[in-house]
Amino acid sequence: MNKIAFYDTKSYDKKWFDELKNQYGYEFKYIESKLNKNTAHLASGADAVVIFVNDAADAETINLLEELGVRLIALRCAGFNNVDLKSADGKIRVARVPAYSPYAVAEYAMSLLLTLNRKTYKAYNRIRDYNFKLDGLTGFDLYGKTVGVVGTGKIGQVFIDICKGFNMNVIAFDLYPAAGREINYVTSDELFRKADIISFHCPLTDATRYMVNKDTLAIMKDGVYIINTSRGPIIDTAALLEALKSKKVAGAGLDVYEKEADLFFEDHSGSIIKDDIARELISMPNVLLTSHQAFLTNEALKKIAEVTMQNLKEFFDGLPMKNEATAQ
Repeated sequence: MNKIAFYDTKSYDKKWFDELKNQYGYEFKYIESKLNKNTAHLASGADAVVIFVNDAADAETINLLEELGVRLIALRCAGFNNVDLKSADGKIRVARVPAYSPYAVAEYAMSLLLTLNRKTYKAYNRIRDYNFKLDGLTGFDLYGKTVGVVGTGKIGQVFIDICKGFNMNVIAFDLYPAAGREINYVTSDELFRKADIISFHCPLTDATRYMVNKDTLAIMKDGVYIINTSRGPIIDTAALLEALKSKKVAGAGLDVYEKEADLFFEDHSGSIIKDDIARELISMPNVLLTSHQAFLTNEALKKIAEVTMQNLKEFFDGLPMKNEATAQ
């Protein structure tokens, strides 16, 4: 019986994987800790590990897993920037879930924008204190505004369709434009200069790392809104903070954060947060920070479990792996 070690697992993960467990006949070991060089030993005896966005499969960790006999790293997410694919080449194969529910993430991005703009989170807190005043809750119409969409894969395309439903003017940037879609592509500079709202739906690569920085923020419109449901390091958070303080950026809706691995998915309510930037972000009235939950719908979780299990089956059965991630 093949043994699978699941890292960084929560109750909502277990629910869907346990439903498929008997169908595949694998032995599961759930591990709450994140994968890194210090926790790799917990996969002892496993043939494969299943990991998530903040697990670290760097070169050292991959070598340790290989020594333990692990033959497959199965990501239960689309992005694979946390896996050193070059180090894995020839040692451990890697598979991912390229698409689970683009609607979940795209809809959540729009919810961040709507909540941030119309300040419903502030209104909710006021009403709980029986404060029914409207001062300070003014937003703006999305109708007619220009939204810049960075990344036009499946999620970006769904987000574009949602924006069109609000009668927004959509411009987009992608190094690899989507074929067969009527999308108004522009350069990244033009997008940053013209957009009232910028939403990121691109993977984290060398080209997109710190795409939002001091220089690109400088050319954006005064009062721009920034939404990021992609990966934290797309934004230089220190530079964003300064732009928020100067009101260059009117608001930021962030479901990801560049140093989220030490914070997200855990309860730190009884702890002192040592990350000064994170603390400052959370304290700002024009920032909405959530804990990487855009994917969190029943439909997405079910699909993630199904595709991950299919990836495992293809590997163990010696079949071609259609969702394999390689360094090439």
